[in-house]
Order: sequence, then structure tokens, then C-alpha cells
Amino acid sequence: MVKSVGKSVESLRFRLLGSLELSRGGEVIALPPSRKVRALLGYLVLASRPVTRSQICELLWDVPDDPRGELRWCLSKLRGLVDEKGRKRVIADGSTIRLDLSDCFVDTLAVTQAPEHGIKKLGTEQQKALAGLFGGELLEGLEIARSPMFDAWITAERRRFRGIQAVLLENLARDLPHEQAAPYLDEWLRLSPFDRQAHEILLTSLARSGRVAEGEAHLASATKLFEADGLESAPLRELWRAARAKAAALDQRPAPIESPAGTIELVSASLTEIRRDSLPASTRRASIAVMPFMDLSAEADKRGGAADALAYDVTTRLAKLRSLFVIAQGSTFALRDRAIGPEEAGRMLNVDYVVSGTVRRHQKKMLVSAELVETRTARIVWNEVFDEKLNDALDVLDEIGNRIVASVAHEIEMVERNRAVLKAPSSLDAWEAHHRGLWHMYRFSKADNEHARKYFARAVELDPTFARAYAGLSFAHFQNAFLGWKKPGPEIDRAFDAAGKSLMVDERDPTAHWAMGRALWLRGGIDASVQELERAVDLSPNFASAHYTLAFVHSQSGDPGAAISFTDHARLLSPFDPLLFAFLGARCMALARLGRYDEAAEWGIKAAARPNAHQHISAIAAFALGLADRVDEASAYTAKIRARVPNYRMADFLAAFRCSPEAATLFAQGAKKVGVS
Repeated sequence: MVKSVGKSVESLRFRLLGSLELSRGGEVIALPPSRKVRALLGYLVLASRPVTRSQICELLWDVPDDPRGELRWCLSKLRGLVDEKGRKRVIADGSTIRLDLSDCFVDTLAVTQAPEHGIKKLGTEQQKALAGLFGGELLEGLEIARSPMFDAWITAERRRFRGIQAVLLENLARDLPHEQAAPYLDEWLRLSPFDRQAHEILLTSLARSGRVAEGEAHLASATKLFEADGLESAPLRELWRAARAKAAALDQRPAPIESPAGTIELVSASLTEIRRDSLPASTRRASIAVMPFMDLSAEADKRGGAADALAYDVTTRLAKLRSLFVIAQGSTFALRDRAIGPEEAGRMLNVDYVVSGTVRRHQKKMLVSAELVETRTARIVWNEVFDEKLNDALDVLDEIGNRIVASVAHEIEMVERNRAVLKAPSSLDAWEAHHRGLWHMYRFSKADNEHARKYFARAVELDPTFARAYAGLSFAHFQNAFLGWKKPGPEIDRAFDAAGKSLMVDERDPTAHWAMGRALWLRGGIDASVQELERAVDLSPNFASAHYTLAFVHSQSGDPGAAISFTDHARLLSPFDPLLFAFLGARCMALARLGRYDEAAEWGIKAAARPNAHQHISAIAAFALGLADRVDEASAYTAKIRARVPNYRMADFLAAFRCSPEAATLFAQGAKKVGVS
């Protein structure tokens, strides 16, 4: 484990934020003059995991005569620097290399751990200590001629650390009293000159302290800076006007109102993005920008290649979800053309999340890395590497784009759910109430489902145009009917009514069609249900829940082969979905209908093992085991059913599902074998 800031017992101390420096026991160790050796050291320290030899050779050498030989020579130099008597820190096997940093202090690791655990959770002193570690640019002055892969890597890493530094400076500028905050605010503005929130804090501070002339001077210089770079300066003037108005209003009060710490109160958290200001507060959505992906292929075109196509595709597909405020492609590509990285672009655009990544074509493979970052915390919410065979470039990009969009949507939903749970219920807006409802909904209990229903109802009360909140309300009523928590008849009608309202609000929202598809299924309209679900997939091909629900319907009364295909695609799009137990259960039912009983039993066991699997999933597993003549194994699942619903009968199963006559007969045979009548 890497030592935290302030510890002094490390045998080795690495400084990468600034010029590369290595010290032992407080004494600086002279580094070799070779840039390749120093670059290799910096790369391995930052990696903090095993890296393949081929990856390192490709990174540091532009097709040398003997890259492996040169790598061995560099490693011998590193061993002389970091290995100790009885302690090898350079760990190399036949294919990978890593550094053992378990008792060392590494400045970059200290600052990257902060976003993971929440910078806001750190005390002010700890934040100051972390901010103090930034002694300059990452690996300052360390560039390598004729190494395009290294250039791309270090550029991306430097942008990432500038983003973390900006978050630390922003927190300190907000949380410290005015005079103590000043140096951090100055550094923040130097680092992020186009971050309007930094200008907002400064202008607010100047207005409240009556330093109008300084405020006017800063406004003039900032306006000139923005306009010279082709950016809209009107929001800055509005910030200054609002700050002065707020300061004047405070001056009219009997006594000044200030927080105990003397921190700055912002005039308006929403003034920094005009496009989002036009939306009423009740219609707030999480916002996201998809930055153009970087093409690392040796034969990459400057513009318009696979990387740009993927960014366009992801942006378009995210917009089709209708649940996020998505920045238009023109803005993100324009920022890319001005060499502005994803982290800085996210702050300039004032979005909640940024998607970025790289694309690399090599021989017959395409390697795509993608990550989702929370802008104002610099926390990497999700990252993934997709390694696909390049049979058809367009098909590969289409598939990867689907998976990126599905993962991004799922991760944002999870973050927003967890954030909403921590807020006081009375303070929730429509967006937060909806996500609080989702948090309860995915717990799959009667009490939680009722909480979910109330939060969804609150969301549509706050925002009657919120299609997804109506869809959530429909699903809560669906659960009541499907799991027998309330009388089915009225709940089926309510599920249908809420789904209809969702469609009336936004007929192009795939979730609205998904909700209607489930409601129609409850009413026995199987063909109409399939049509609505197919419409949801047409609107958003990466919508995993719609693919699963098609599998769910086909597994009972439609085409079991299609059900398997749909559920497999749903799992590919959303491998950690809250409804994963249902994905697996649908696959089990489809396999059983195809007579593949042993396979069905294995998938049923997997389904029942998932968290929150309900009684019908345990029944699916038990019946499949019965059909496979594995009756002894089925007893554990029948016991689970009895523990949850003591009087559970085959009639309950058939009332919940919409099985074809042949499927109903088949599952009844399995139930009889395991003692469920």
C-alpha cells in the first residue's frame, strides 16, 4: 500500500509532479542521463500494475533494431536505482514488468487516490497537502523524440493530473476564508483560465468586499481572454452584474450574513452555462460531453477516421436515451481542434460527466479504451478496454459504441442514485427524486417498491414532462402485480396508465416504450408488447433493459431461440445490471423450452444466486432442475421459495407469467418433480 501524504518512513520517495525525482532516506538519487530510462521509470511508477514488454517497447521505441535488447538495458539501470539488498523492486517475468512500490511514497498515487475516495471527504489540511505536491507539470521536461505513442500517453496523463489539481484548487478556493483562498483561486485561474466557476468565485468575492474597480478590471481582462479564444463572454458580464446585485442586497441588511468559515457564497450555480440556464430547475438532467477519441494508429488520419466516427456515434446514441443533457458534437470537436483536453473541456462546458478515450488499429484488431470522468471531482467513474477483431470496421465500431453507451448510462444512473440517497428527501428535485426511486426499486422488496412508487410520483409532480419518472412509476406498479404484493387488476391498470403518460410526454423516449411493452404484456397483449419493445430497441439499440424484456416475453410464449439471443445481447451491453438475475432467468426458461434441461438448470442456478432474486427466479431454477432430474439439488431452491412465500403454488407461477400452453405444461412437469403443486 502506498504511504499517504506526510509520512516519512518510506525507503523510497518518487516525485513525478514536476521534474522526475527519486530519493532514499531524504537524499536525492542521481538519475541516469538517458531519457528512455527516466521515461520507463515514470511510466512504470504511474502504471502501478504489470505492463507487457511489447507495450513498453511500442511506447518508447520507434521501431528500433532491437527493442527488447534496449528494454533489458534500461531495466538493468532501473534495478541499480530502486532494488535494495534482499529486496527486488523491479519484478519482471517472461512477458510483464512491474515495480513493487508497497512501502514507497509516490506523489501521483497519493493525489489519484483522493478522487476515488471523495476529495470532499478530506479535511482542508489534507487537501492543502495534496495541492502542495503539484510542483509543476507531470514529468516536466521529459519528452522523447520520435516516440508518438509516448507523446500521446504523456499528454493524456498530464491532462488527467491537471484535472485533479483543478478539483483540489476549486475545493480550497470555495472552502477557505477569502484571504486564505486567494492563492488557490489564482492558481486555479492560471490552470483553468476558461473555467467560469473560477471567475464566478473571484467576482463574487470582489463584489462582496466592495472592490468594484478590481472586479471591473478582472471582468475586462477575462472578457478579452474569452473573446480572443472565440468564447462567449456574456455569461461573465452577467456573473458580475448578479454578484454586485447580491452584494448590494446584503449591504441593506442589518448585519452581514456569512458562513461560519467565511467562505464565498456563489451568486448562482447555474449561470455558467447558458444552454442549461434555459431549462427550468424542475427539468434538470445530468449533463455529459463526449470528447473526440484520440486515434493512436500508426496510419491514423488527422481527422474524420474511426476515432471521430466513434465519438459521433456515442454522442448520437447518448442523445437518443433522452435522459441526459448531451453537449452537441460541434462544441466538443471545436474544443479538440484547439488542443483542449477532456478534463478542461468538461469544466469549460460545465458538464457533470465527460467521456473520452483512444482508438488504435493494429493488424487485424481494433483496441478502444474509454473512460467516464465526473468533472467536478476528477473521479474516474468507469473505464474499459475493448479488444475486437477487425473483420468489418463499421460493425466493430457499432458494437463497441453500443457497449460504451450502455455502460456510461448505467454508471451515471448508479452514481446519481447513490448521490440522491444521501440527500434529505425534502430537498430533492425531480431528477433526484427519480433516482432515489430507482435506488429503492432495484432492491426488489415490497417495502422498497412502495418507497420507489412514492419517489416516482414525487418526480412527476415536480416535473410533469419527465417521461422516465412516469416509466419508473409504471414499473413500480408492474412489480406489485407481478410479485403479488397488491391485487393485480388495479396495479395492471395503473402500470398501463403511467406508461401511457410517459409516451404522451415523450414518444421518442425508449424507456416510455419499454414501460408500455411491459404493461401490455401484463394485460396479455403479447404481440403489441413485442412491438413496443422493438420500438424501444429501434430508438436506442444499446438499451439493455429493452433487449432483456424481449427475451423475457419470448422465453415464455414466443421464440425461445430469439429469447436466448436477446438475453445474451442484454448481458453484453450491461454485464452488471441490477436486473441481471432476470436476464439469466429468461435464458433458463428459453433453454428449458428447447429441451436443453441441463443447460437450463445451470443458468437457473446462476439466476437464483444473484442478489435480490425473487421467489419466481427461485422457482425457475427449481423447475429447471426438476426437468433435468436433479431433484436433490432443487430442494435448496424450493426451501428459498417457502421461506419467502410459504404458500407458493404452481398457480402463483402461472399467474405471474404469460406462458404458452406448451410452456405451462412443461414447467408444471418440472414443478411436480420438485414437489410444487
